[in-house]
Amino acid sequence: MSIKNDDIRAAVAAGMINEAQAADIARLAEERQGYREARAEIDEPFELFKGFNEIFIVVGLCVLYAGWAALTGIGTLNSWGDASESGHLNAALLAFGLIQIIGIAFMTQYFTIKRRMIAPSILLSILTGIGAVQVGMAIGGLIGISETPRVALASVVTALVLLIYWYRFRIPFSLMITGLAIFVFAISLAVQGGSDIVSPADLFLLSTNWTLSLITIALGIGVFIVAMRFDMSDPHRVTRRAANGFWLHVLAAPAIVNSIALTLFDSGSFVAQLLLIAFLVAIAAVAIVIDRRSFLISGIGYMIALVFTVLDGGAAFVILLIGLGLVLLGANWEKLRCWMLYALPDFKGKDRLPPWQIDGVE
Repeated sequence: MSIKNDDIRAAVAAGMINEAQAADIARLAEERQGYREARAEIDEPFELFKGFNEIFIVVGLCVLYAGWAALTGIGTLNSWGDASESGHLNAALLAFGLIQIIGIAFMTQYFTIKRRMIAPSILLSILTGIGAVQVGMAIGGLIGISETPRVALASVVTALVLLIYWYRFRIPFSLMITGLAIFVFAISLAVQGGSDIVSPADLFLLSTNWTLSLITIALGIGVFIVAMRFDMSDPHRVTRRAANGFWLHVLAAPAIVNSIALTLFDSGSFVAQLLLIAFLVAIAAVAIVIDRRSFLISGIGYMIALVFTVLDGGAAFVILLIGLGLVLLGANWEKLRCWMLYALPDFKGKDRLPPWQIDGVE
């Protein structure tokens, strides 16, 4: 009999051992297997599925949902009509949406709580969100409100349903789509107040619609703070709190990086380009310190676009160098992070960041 990572996480959740003890056990197991020598330090954990059986079940769930939508002949897409539509249609939308949410909850109980599957849990979170949107839009149709307020109401309903869903099943991915629902709610309120969305860029460009872009930045910073609270409560990243932090960072990174970087890039001036480079370097430093690569990934596209804009024909060689730099950074991430954190002075929360000490590096 062998003890797996899931067993260690379950022991932490049950209060049998604490996170530091769990990390020591995992480290000892890796050393015995010779795994720790193959990777200089603990990597950033990330899993989408554990085996092909999970992919098989995801395909089955997609077919099941398609069959449900075809059988009922009604779904979330039907809810985006005029509020003056038949009350029978809105009642049916509400009923089928509630049935869908309840049915998914029973399936989540099996696939997430009992089987501890990752990919099916992610899909079931998405389907729960879709059902919640349908319920919210149906309620808006029944009380006769117009389209934009209906979107705001549906966003609130979706966020509440997903929060309850996360509280019950603790699926980290559901927190990210909860954040998306809150974002849609805030944007719909801004649109109701007179802000127009002509293109997706309006959500990020401070130069065109500062209200929407400020909302995006504020929500991104708020999500980042919540993500860091999860991260700092589990610095060894052995529980689901670290996974909660990961998915929240995936949401926060584009909101923060896009709003600043796209505004600077769109300006086109030499000073703005210098500021963009400085901003991307700062974002890279933050990503390394907190050991979350999502922020760095968000900035790579802007760096490449900036190179093509400035260098034109000579961009290919620089792109080659950027790619080489990223490969080297990925290969030496832990050592660079160790050097940076040793060089930084002590600050509040530094001891609650993921471990950075590597033997022989100071």
